[in-house]
Amino acid sequence: MDVPELNYFATDKPHPRGEICIRGASVIPGYLKDEAKTRETIDEEGWLHSGDIGVLNENGTFTIIDRKKNVFKLSQGEYIAAENIEGKFLSKVPFIQQIFVHGDSHENCLVAIVIPDAESFIPFVNKVLETANVRLGDQPAYKRICNDPKLRKAVLKELIRAGKDAGLKG
Repeated sequence: MDVPELNYFATDKPHPRGEICIRGASVIPGYLKDEAKTRETIDEEGWLHSGDIGVLNENGTFTIIDRKKNVFKLSQGEYIAAENIEGKFLSKVPFIQQIFVHGDSHENCLVAIVIPDAESFIPFVNKVLETANVRLGDQPAYKRICNDPKLRKAVLKELIRAGKDAGLKG
């Protein structure tokens, strides 16, 4: 379904995009004793709105590319939009290939999983660890450098710098 507030439309060319909705025997009939939540999730035609934004691939499969609402609150009451934070790091740190930000309403901080892009990370590694001489595809060297405290400190410093440059809180 179209999600105009995020600029996703079933008419997008060459690949339609929008919220993935499903219905059928395997879909829950509703939330037990929670009519409001049921109406929020399942429309009058029986479609369950997943909240996932997908793009329809040429082979008929979907790739999930976004969430309709991925805002959560931390324990101190701060609301967080994870995609916003992820996007800021992706635009500020050239060696990040993928990033996933997670928060929990029982905690007061976030956790991020960062996947480096080997082609841009290796030059960063070799600059930080001047004697490392790591090459693309050198798996034993990858394992070795992942535990190097100097490299870990440099990566953290780069992430902190990017967060400050993006105007994120500590």
